[in-house]
Amino acid sequence: MTSPSPTPPPAALPPASAADLIAWYDRHHRRLPWRVGPAEQAAGRRADPYRVWLSEVMLQQTTVAAVKAYFEAFTARWPRVEDLAAAPDEEVMKAWAGLGYYSRARNLKACAERIVAVHGGRFPETAAELADLPGIGPYTAAAIAAIAFDEAATVVDGNVERVVARLFAIEEPMPAAKPAIRKAAATLTPATRPGDFAQATMDLGATICTPRKPACALCPWASACRARAQGIAETLPRRAAKAARPIRTGTCFVAIRADGSILLRRRPPKGLLGGMSEPPGTVWRVVGSGAAEDAATPPLAGRWRRLIGTVAHTFTHFHLELTVMRGEIAAGVAAPEGHWWSAASAVDGEALPSLFRKAIAAARGD
Repeated sequence: MTSPSPTPPPAALPPASAADLIAWYDRHHRRLPWRVGPAEQAAGRRADPYRVWLSEVMLQQTTVAAVKAYFEAFTARWPRVEDLAAAPDEEVMKAWAGLGYYSRARNLKACAERIVAVHGGRFPETAAELADLPGIGPYTAAAIAAIAFDEAATVVDGNVERVVARLFAIEEPMPAAKPAIRKAAATLTPATRPGDFAQATMDLGATICTPRKPACALCPWASACRARAQGIAETLPRRAAKAARPIRTGTCFVAIRADGSILLRRRPPKGLLGGMSEPPGTVWRVVGSGAAEDAATPPLAGRWRRLIGTVAHTFTHFHLELTVMRGEIAAGVAAPEGHWWSAASAVDGEALPSLFRKAIAAARGD
C-alpha cells in the first residue's frame, strides 16, 4: 500500500477560481427576500438597487434571520425609495426599533431624501458615486454597484474577510489585516457576474467557511485554500485582544399611570440612540470616573419603588447597568413638557430600543 501524498506547500496550491465559486453559488445560493437568484437573472430580472441598499444597511451588525421580517415590513410599507423619502422620520424610527445601531435609520432616511432630491429617485450606478450618499460607506457602495449594476467592485464584509484570510493564510491580526485582505480579495473579483461573485463569497462564509468548524470538505475553494493546507483554517482571521469595555450606570424611571399608559420622551436627534423614544432617566456615568452621580429624582409625584436587580445592555464601547424605578401615577396626571403618555396598547409600536423595552417590561412585570 502506498502512503498518501503529502499536502503541497502553499506556493504549489492551485489558484482560487471565481468561476468555481460562481458555479457553486448557482447550485447552493441562499434564497433571500432581497436577492435575485441566478435563474431569475437568466430570465431577465435585475436586482433592484433600492432593495439591495436597504438590505445591506439592515444587515450591518445584524443577522440575516433578524433582518428578514424587518425588510419585508419596510418594503411592504415603503416599496420605493420615493416612499421612504416622504415618510415621517418618527415612523421610520418606529419601524426600525429593535434592529439597533439607530444612526443607520437616520442615515437611511437622509440617503433616500438625497436620492430623490438630487438624483431624481435613481440610484447612482458606480461605487464612487454611491459612496457620496449619506450612510453609504465603501462596503455598501461596492455591494450596490456590484449586485445591482454589475460593476466589478470588490465587496468585503465580515464573511468575506474570513474567507479571504483563510484562502490566502493572512495571519496578521484584525483589524490591521484589513488592507491586506482587501488587496487579496481584489485579485479574485471577476469582470463578469461580479454581483453574484460577491454574494457567493458572502454565502460561502455564512454557510461553509464558518467561524468555528468550517466545512472544508464541501468548499469549492478547498484545494486552493492555504490555511486549510497548513491546518490553521479555524484560527483565522486572528483577532487582536479587545480592551475591556467600561461600565456605565444610570437610573430609568418607568412611570405607569392608572390607565396603564407609560411616560415617554424623545432622545436628542444626534448621538447614541438618537431620535428614539425612552422613559425619562438620569445621565449614564462611567463607574470609577469620579463624575458625580445625578440625583435620581422621579419626573412626577407618585408611589415609586426600586426594582430588584438592574437591566443590563452592552453597547459597542461600553456596558450599561440600568437601575429601574417603577412609579404608580394617579389617573389624569398630565405629562411634563417634552414628554407624552403612551397608551398601554400603543407602547409596543413606539420607537423604543430594546434596552428600554426591557426596562418597561421589568417595571410592568411582563
